[in-house]
Amino acid sequence: MKFGGSSVGDAAAMRQVARIARDAIVEWDDVIVVTSAMGRSPNPRDQVKVTDTLLNAARAAANGDDETFKRARRELADKHHAAIEAGISIPDERRAIGDEIDRFLDGFEMLCASVRVLGEATPRALDAIAGLGERMAARVLAGVIRSEGVLAEAVDATEVVVTNTQYQSAAPLMEPTRLKLRERLLPMLQAGKVPVVTGYVGATEGGVPTTLGRGGSDYSASIVADALEASEVRNFSDVDGVLTTDPRVAPDAHTIKILSATEMSEMAFFGAQVLHPLTILPLVEKRIPLRVKNTFNPTHPGTLIVYDNAPADQPIKSVSVIREVAVVTVTGRGMMGVAGIAARTFTAVARSGTSVYMFAQASAEQNICLVIPRAAIERVRPELTSEFQYEIRKGDIDAISVLDDAAIITAVGAGIAETPGVSGRVFSALGEQGINIIAIAQGSSECGISLVVKGSAANDAVRATHRLIA
Repeated sequence: MKFGGSSVGDAAAMRQVARIARDAIVEWDDVIVVTSAMGRSPNPRDQVKVTDTLLNAARAAANGDDETFKRARRELADKHHAAIEAGISIPDERRAIGDEIDRFLDGFEMLCASVRVLGEATPRALDAIAGLGERMAARVLAGVIRSEGVLAEAVDATEVVVTNTQYQSAAPLMEPTRLKLRERLLPMLQAGKVPVVTGYVGATEGGVPTTLGRGGSDYSASIVADALEASEVRNFSDVDGVLTTDPRVAPDAHTIKILSATEMSEMAFFGAQVLHPLTILPLVEKRIPLRVKNTFNPTHPGTLIVYDNAPADQPIKSVSVIREVAVVTVTGRGMMGVAGIAARTFTAVARSGTSVYMFAQASAEQNICLVIPRAAIERVRPELTSEFQYEIRKGDIDAISVLDDAAIITAVGAGIAETPGVSGRVFSALGEQGINIIAIAQGSSECGISLVVKGSAANDAVRATHRLIA
């Protein structure tokens, strides 16, 4: 069972997690908990999201600021100690865990001081700092679970999840990870304990802390499930499962009962803030089902994710959005019939270290359109200009233009590619709202259709498309 930041945002939330873990032991022989860092609690005075606070302090220190990380240390100490005092009933445990938290925060302050002296927050340093939130939360949550009468022990994933050295977005090395997880967790389960594993973090083979990318606690839970051959993964947040779209944009959004893994992966890639995009990957081979549930409404069945085609009454199941993207277009009559233009375009973008969300090329081969993160424009444009400098001088390529205010709207559903007229209904729905479509992408066997619109029209486009869901 993985619990997100809001699920462990304060002592009250952690006690709810402890009760869920206690009840799960009755249902399952063995239970493992994976935790995120403490998020914002329902208390309006609590605005501290631990991972954001850690990273903001580190970046401020790199800019020479020696006050932000000290203030952050005080805020983080207050948040964690408040959870310890209100959530852990045994005085000796409160003192011991409080001392552990203080040692972590001493390390945080020392790291930020070093970053300030160096004037640079390297990816390696940011990983060492960012992962502290989960490492602290696991200690506190294990103590709260023990206070509910359940044997529990914190497990630091830096000891059991082995990754490569791609700091900020490390990939697990599954063979050594499986071995270490089984060696560490199986004896605990046999002794009747609930391991409380830190999500998001791992370590290189040399023991250097890494992170799996933001939202990586979801991924961590799947890695653990794969290694232990779990019967099921339950991913807890503060909503009743996977919704048809963001309810803040479309108030009529509702819970989807069942999704295929392909549909869920498509939704996650195209902006649905539900699961880390790689969450499904470790579960597929062993076909481990995943259920998305609400910590604060645990009797709700949530959304079940399966590995066969999920039944549906309509072809479109959800609508997601990626904001703050840019459309880069390479245009020129001299491109017609010239082999290798698309390959060179992708090569140039790859040199900039940028991933492409979407790609389209006119049938007349007079332009190539790429959709990338807006933040990557200043890296991508010089690379493309350099790659095609000869063609630009000759006049074969007229321009490399950029639209920097765009959004990708994606309708997802396994029936989209098989149901006649779905694309037309989506186009008509946007047209009726006066929304212009800049680019389109749909694979022949994919379960989604993606449309690029102006950023200012994103919410209207989501609502218009969502109305097509019965």
